[in-house]
Amino acid sequence: MFFWKGLPAGEWRDYGISLAIRTSLMRQLVELPVGISERLMTLRLHLQQQRYATIISAYAPTLVADEADKTAFYLLLDETLQRIPATDKIILLGDFNSRIGRDHTLWNGAIGRHGIGSCNADGESLLNLCNSHDLVITNTVFQQSNRYKTSWRHPRSKH
Repeated sequence: MFFWKGLPAGEWRDYGISLAIRTSLMRQLVELPVGISERLMTLRLHLQQQRYATIISAYAPTLVADEADKTAFYLLLDETLQRIPATDKIILLGDFNSRIGRDHTLWNGAIGRHGIGSCNADGESLLNLCNSHDLVITNTVFQQSNRYKTSWRHPRSKH
């Protein structure tokens, strides 16, 4: 089953957000996914007894987007995280269009020892959000080859 939120047909669409859920799991959902905006969607899953996990699917504005759009995205993501019950496990997934770098001493708790590259302004926004909600960017916690740490490569410099 595919859940999608974006602008209506007939309007110019540059982006949207979605979640795909195995159809056989649909009957186990406590509630359907909630499209918060064209960039954020949540899904609350019942784990066991009185335990739940909230999954957030996110698609952040790109580096060339207006600063106002970036600020609005992170404010809405912050509000979304604040509304999640304190007992829920949080899984934040998505494309944040950022570089978080490797300074694990400065961002202690938000990133592990295995980051890559240097941090940019969008990465700093993500790291501040992670710090304020006690979230960890888990792909920096485990040692792995650098080619598995990033999802985009500059077409000319190959960085």
